[in-house]
Amino acid sequence: MKYALFVGCTTLSRLQAYEKSTRKVAERLGVELLDMPGSSCCGTTYLHTLDKITALAMAARNIAIAEEMGLDIVTLCNGCTEVLTKANKELREDPVLKKKVNEILSEAGVEYKGIIEVKHFVKMLKEDVGLDKIEDEMKYKFNGLKVGNHYGCHMLKPYDVFLGEDPENPQVMDELVALTGAEPIEYPNKLECCAGPIMGVRENVTWSVGMDKVNTVKKYGDVLSTACPFCYLTFERCQLMIENAPNLPVVHIPQLLGLALGIDSGDLALDQNKIDSKWLPEKLEAI
Repeated sequence: MKYALFVGCTTLSRLQAYEKSTRKVAERLGVELLDMPGSSCCGTTYLHTLDKITALAMAARNIAIAEEMGLDIVTLCNGCTEVLTKANKELREDPVLKKKVNEILSEAGVEYKGIIEVKHFVKMLKEDVGLDKIEDEMKYKFNGLKVGNHYGCHMLKPYDVFLGEDPENPQVMDELVALTGAEPIEYPNKLECCAGPIMGVRENVTWSVGMDKVNTVKKYGDVLSTACPFCYLTFERCQLMIENAPNLPVVHIPQLLGLALGIDSGDLALDQNKIDSKWLPEKLEAI
């Protein structure tokens, strides 16, 4: 099972632990994630509001790289997932738009065909690897660990394009966490945005919304799990900016999966998490 891995700018530049833990988990599950030579920014959600054609061309160029590799794309970032998935759908359905974008790409000797799919890492794990296969590979189970999952906006809507799950009651992250033996908890503001996208406009709102979710999860659980680099940064940084922070560990979901799969915490870069989560292996019990 092979995929083209689209890492995305934020993960590459700021959260190598997310990339490293993802690769280690994929390797343990028999999934080969191949680098996409020459890939660039996805085309970012913000650019679409300023210059849609340029944004689509950027997304299409990245998709074309995977097409040349003959592989579907696996993404790590919710924003990248949205941009690449929506561009793929829109260009497939609009021949005129596809022609216009390919005229731009022709200057770089690239052609978008629309022949591959884009999936977030967690969706690939559930749909392609399968929950039963993952559970069979588990070497340890967490004992008494309660995890609050944060899905993030761009993973959920529109549901028929992205996860294909009920956007008001998504299950994939909770199902994956449950395989580790940890308890995925429900909490009041579970589906609310991290507010990261407005950081450059109203930064104080971002930190306030982030802390609200952190404090809520702290009431119900032990750890906050994310599947998006930007959401991760929001929940981690808002705690680092204040005194008497709740010190709620924020972890990448492949780090939790990796520990239960028997991967060493160093290989999962758990020590790179700025809110101490190095104690997590102590909560594991051998199966």
